Amino acid sequence: MLRVLPLLLLLGACATTAPERPASPVSPPTAWRTTPNAQGALAADWWTLLGDPQLNALVDKALARNADIALATARVDEARALARVAHSALVPTVDAVAGIQGSRQLDAFGRSYESTAEQVGLRVAYEVDLWGRVRDLDAAGRASLQASAAARDSVRLAVAATVARAYVGLLSLDAQLAVAKQTIAAREAGLHVIERREGAGYSTKLERDQAQAELAGVRRQVPALELAIARLEASISALTGDPPGPIARGGDLAGLLRNPIPVEAPSSLLARRPDIAQAQDSLIAADAGLAASRAQLLPQLRLSVSADRVFTDALPDPVALWNVGAGLAQPIFNGGRLKAQVRVSEARKAQAAASYRGVVLNAFAETETALRAVDALQRQETEIAAQRAAIAEAARRAKDRYRAGYASYLEQIDAERGLLAADQAVIQAREARAVAAIDLARALGGGWAPTP
Repeated sequence: MLRVLPLLLLLGACATTAPERPASPVSPPTAWRTTPNAQGALAADWWTLLGDPQLNALVDKALARNADIALATARVDEARALARVAHSALVPTVDAVAGIQGSRQLDAFGRSYESTAEQVGLRVAYEVDLWGRVRDLDAAGRASLQASAAARDSVRLAVAATVARAYVGLLSLDAQLAVAKQTIAAREAGLHVIERREGAGYSTKLERDQAQAELAGVRRQVPALELAIARLEASISALTGDPPGPIARGGDLAGLLRNPIPVEAPSSLLARRPDIAQAQDSLIAADAGLAASRAQLLPQLRLSVSADRVFTDALPDPVALWNVGAGLAQPIFNGGRLKAQVRVSEARKAQAAASYRGVVLNAFAETETALRAVDALQRQETEIAAQRAAIAEAARRAKDRYRAGYASYLEQIDAERGLLAADQAVIQAREARAVAAIDLARALGGGWAPTP
């Protein structure tokens, strides 16, 4: 037995090479259609580019305490254990056995006697991987583990982006609420002026009613904005693993995104997105599973070795027993189960290949769209800011004309409505620009790199 064990261990220790990664099903474009504002590699803590320390703290807390990330991490642990199970088939199994047996029997002269036998031994079994079935299963397990790890990283990226988007939305609501309160204060002051003018006979009740209606129209926005803020704070708290509560702010919407999002060449996107890595590893696992299914149709060779030592009071000395055997099994009839399993594996590989292609195409589309959105929204914000400045000047002139008696109050109302809409448009443009930058960072993979 001692001579056979090294042979079994040598067979089991055969190194398994890493599966060859499939080539990309889509040729990356030579350059992006939209020229990025900055070129270079995106850092893993990309959210710090927005320049808000409170956002940084929220994202860090979410990455450490989010329930979805914890679930994805547990799935990685499961995949790691399953990969270890598959790898264990590459080495021999060794079992220690022990037993004791007592008996009362008759000898040749009809006399009864009692005997006790104790037996200890080792059992060694090993499947010789003639066709690579066990190695393929091991490769499939390792690829599934890598796919699971990439899926966890995709969840982490999604959680970080969701927190960032929600925080930007929160700052946007804060800005809208501040504009509404400023407008309410201005409308209240205007109403007081109209009431004084009415008392002096310079204004009519119609103008007072119009002013009161405009004031009520702005006031009704405040409860809706406060409710939206509470809901968004509750969503952020859930993402960070906290009960609902107020969320601290580190800055305002205008101070976000002080640095542009750096963008690499299109070819680097294939290695920088966790969802692409997940699809690629899933295809590798499906391919290895197909090879293992085909190998099940071929003969399987199993070796076994046992060594025992028996102690009995019927003999003066212990007895050493051993057994060495080899068995070859060839599937003959199983109702088509093995062939059906091959077809299942073929279908799974086809699904993985189609999914891989779809993920790659979607990655390029998302990145190109995000680049275009960042560029378009930056130009749009500039135009909206210019429009707001012109509307503010027009509102000031309309107010002066009304007080001087050269225009009706309706002209001032129209100008103030336009100014409120312009202020809201500026806030929405800033929010959209920040969200587009977050979407671009996510589309670029969030600075992800594969971990061994």
